[in-house]
Amino acid sequence: MNFSQRTRGIVRAFAVVLSLAIPLAMAISSADARVGGGGSSGSRGSRTYSAPPSTTTAPNAAQPMNRTFAQPGAPAAAGAAAGAAKGGFFNRPGMGMLGGLAAGFLGAGLLGMLFGGGMMGGLGGLSSIIGLMLQIGLILIVVKLAMSWWQRRHTPANAYASGPAAGAAPPQTGGGFGSGMGFGLGSSSPAPLEIQPADYEAFERLLGEVQAAWSNEDVAKLHTLATPEMVSYFTKDLEQNKTNNDINKVSDVKLLQGDLAEAWREGETDYASVAMRFSLVDKTLERGTNRLVGGSETPTEATEVWTFARQRSGNWELSAIQQTN
Repeated sequence: MNFSQRTRGIVRAFAVVLSLAIPLAMAISSADARVGGGGSSGSRGSRTYSAPPSTTTAPNAAQPMNRTFAQPGAPAAAGAAAGAAKGGFFNRPGMGMLGGLAAGFLGAGLLGMLFGGGMMGGLGGLSSIIGLMLQIGLILIVVKLAMSWWQRRHTPANAYASGPAAGAAPPQTGGGFGSGMGFGLGSSSPAPLEIQPADYEAFERLLGEVQAAWSNEDVAKLHTLATPEMVSYFTKDLEQNKTNNDINKVSDVKLLQGDLAEAWREGETDYASVAMRFSLVDKTLERGTNRLVGGSETPTEATEVWTFARQRSGNWELSAIQQTN
C-alpha cells in the first residue's frame, strides 16, 4: 500500500467516525436544549465550588459548574495544575486500568494507520469491520475520559467533598410538601437564613417565568429575572440557536417537588439553593417553518438545583443552575 492509499484509508476512517459521532452529538444537543443548555452554570457566592447538600428531591450530587465567573482559590487551582503536570492525562487518578487500556489501544490504532494497517487494514473482512467498530468505541471512551479529566483539572481539590459545607443547612428530611407537589418546608434545624413561604412561591414563579422568557427569546425580560452572569450565558445560547436556525420552545412547566438545600447570607446578598423536580414540554423547532427537529411534544421531567440571590430588600434572581448526577 503506497502513501496515497494509506492517506485515503485514514480519511475514510475519520469519515466513518464522524458519521457515527455527529448524530449522537445532535441528539445530546436536542435533549439539553432547555434553558441553561442542560449544563451547570452560574455562581453561588463563596460556595460556588462547594456542593449543595443533597435533598429528598435531589439525592444525588449536583454537578460542578462548567460555566462560571467565580474563581477558585489559588492554592487549590495550583495543586490541580501541579497534579496534571506530574501525572499526565492517562495517569490521572480514576483513570486506572481502563485508561491504560484505552491509551494502548488508541496508540496501536494510530500506529497501525501510520504504517498501513490499524484501523482500516483489511476492512473487507467481517472481522476487520468488527475490529473497526471496537476501536471507534474505544475512541469514544477516550474522549469521555478526556472530558472527565479536564473537568477534574479545573475543579479545586476540596470542591464537592462529601457532606454539607460548614454552616450549611442540613438536607430536608421529610414532612410538609417535600414528598409531593410543591416545596418541603420542614427541616430538622433552622437554616442560617430563614426562608419564608413567600420565598418558595417566588422560586416556583421564577422557574416558570425564566423558561417562558427563554422560549420567547426575551433577553430584556431575562435581565429582570436573573443575574447579569446568567443572562450572558442565556444570550450566548440563544445566539447559537439562531446560528443553527433553531428556536427552543419550553412550555407546560410544572413543579412536581422541591426542597431547600441551603440558604445563607454573604454581606448584603442572600442566597438560597433549591432542588426542584419539574415537568415540561421541551422541543426545538426549525426557525421559520416550526418543523420539529429535537425534543418532544410530550412532557419530560428534569431535576436541577437552582440557586437564587437577592440584595437586601430586593427581589430574588436566578444566580445558578446545576444538573444532578
